[in-house]
Amino acid sequence: MALQIWETLKEAITAYTGLSPATFFTVLALLWAVYYVATALFGSSDDHHHHRSRAFEEEQMEPLPPPVQLGEITEEELKQYDGSDSKKPLLMAIKGQIYDVSQSRMFYGPGGPYALFAGKDASRALAKMSFEEKDLTGDISGLGPFELDALQDWEYKFMSKYVKVGTIKQTVPVTEGDANGEASGAAESDAKPAEDSPVAETEKKSSAADTKDE
Repeated sequence: MALQIWETLKEAITAYTGLSPATFFTVLALLWAVYYVATALFGSSDDHHHHRSRAFEEEQMEPLPPPVQLGEITEEELKQYDGSDSKKPLLMAIKGQIYDVSQSRMFYGPGGPYALFAGKDASRALAKMSFEEKDLTGDISGLGPFELDALQDWEYKFMSKYVKVGTIKQTVPVTEGDANGEASGAAESDAKPAEDSPVAETEKKSSAADTKDE
């Protein structure tokens, strides 16, 4: 039975391919060898690339540390969190409120489209959608209603997406009037004890004695 099947197979190979059974199986073996070698070469390269891609994705997906509350800091201290130090969180402020934007480092970190806003209160720049150095400030005086509305939209976005970690310490400038007021107050306080000095007491007693003699 098996011999009959083999004879039928040889006749079919010769009829359909025009090759002898020996030649046919030789060609088939060579094709299989070529396929095996190609799979070994390109398959290992793909696996290596896949492993590298997976490692890169895992690195990118590494969980960020929880935001650290800083409390009240100065604008100068805020500049330390502009993304130049990868070990520090990436911070940005709007209207004096500081937010941790580390999760959006691709936008606000070094090389990102909004990198110049990091480490600063960029309220004015966001309101005007400006990238000029002079607008990288928290001063929003003189802005129009449309600019203030745009700034409000940015603030809502930050409040809903990022964690607030602190506020910017407001510095109150000392005006000339305040300085004069402090100086006059100090002069009055210096002059007041003079009324209670020994000389003043002696003059008061002499005046009282003269009045009594009269």
